[in-house]
Amino acid sequence: MATELIPVSVLTGFLGSGKTTILSHLLRQPEFSRTAIVINEFGEVALDHELIETSEDSVIALTTGCLCCKVRTDLTETLHDLLRRRDQGACTQFNRIVIETSGLADPAPILHALMTDTALARRLVLGRVVTTVDAVAGEVTLEREAISRKQVAVADRIVLSKLDLTTGGEASLRSCLTALNPGAPTLCAVYGRIESDNLFGAASHDPKTRVFEVSSWLAATPEHTHSDHDTEIKSFTVVRAEPIQAVALTLFLEALAEHCGADLLRLKGIVNVAESPQRPAVIHGVQHVFHAPTWLSHWPSDDRTSRIVFIARSLSRQWVEVLLDAIAAEVADVSAGNR
Repeated sequence: MATELIPVSVLTGFLGSGKTTILSHLLRQPEFSRTAIVINEFGEVALDHELIETSEDSVIALTTGCLCCKVRTDLTETLHDLLRRRDQGACTQFNRIVIETSGLADPAPILHALMTDTALARRLVLGRVVTTVDAVAGEVTLEREAISRKQVAVADRIVLSKLDLTTGGEASLRSCLTALNPGAPTLCAVYGRIESDNLFGAASHDPKTRVFEVSSWLAATPEHTHSDHDTEIKSFTVVRAEPIQAVALTLFLEALAEHCGADLLRLKGIVNVAESPQRPAVIHGVQHVFHAPTWLSHWPSDDRTSRIVFIARSLSRQWVEVLLDAIAAEVADVSAGNR
């Protein structure tokens, strides 16, 4: 019997944006039990002291039955160690992992580690990337700090924190967040309170469908040209009405990884593959790394167009469209010549 994959979510956000407050609240919720928390060694603050029960080496047992550990050397080593402890019965049989990054951390290397370690891939599946944003200082932070814009750009969920300290004037901030990442729903946390299912999703969900959440991020995404923020980071969607041949899709993704990897923050898409018209392919990539396509059992709607969402730095929609068209045309010519 196949081993059930354990979802790994990433909780990121700039300094002081409320990550630990939200996490401390979630750890007290019954539905968030059996969770392993991984924080880096330079976290802003420790988890609330009353949550800590005992300590053994780098793994802390929490009163909720959850675990907490720090990344001592390498993230993948930490995750392998957690899995070994779980297999040996030396710790709580957690069914979910949440990685809390430091406020100045770039989340991309974490996503890389989760997607490229083949041993971890047999046990873990990438869950949601959740980014917290301070409703009071968030707009100024986005203007001044490039890393905060990147944290927002790669998110699957954005959480506005500290709303209890505002007077309801965060419309401009919401507009900035939508411009940076129009595909990510924005949730609200008051005094750190938020429902875990809305944030990370239930650990029992089928990872093949849960991770991608097709309906939420496939809406038309206008190119971001907001002059008040990082004009290098753009969100845009490439749409194709005609089916794409499987080999053309493969060559297209390989070309993106080779030539644009460092600037391709995230890519998600649903593709009408010519060889499988009834079962769309879902693609997902972070910089140089792409998951193998996941095949849905059916189309989520009557719309059969291919839609690929890009969140990238210094990458134009026109260049991507020309690349895809050129590869598709070349593949079509070769196929015609072989007939």
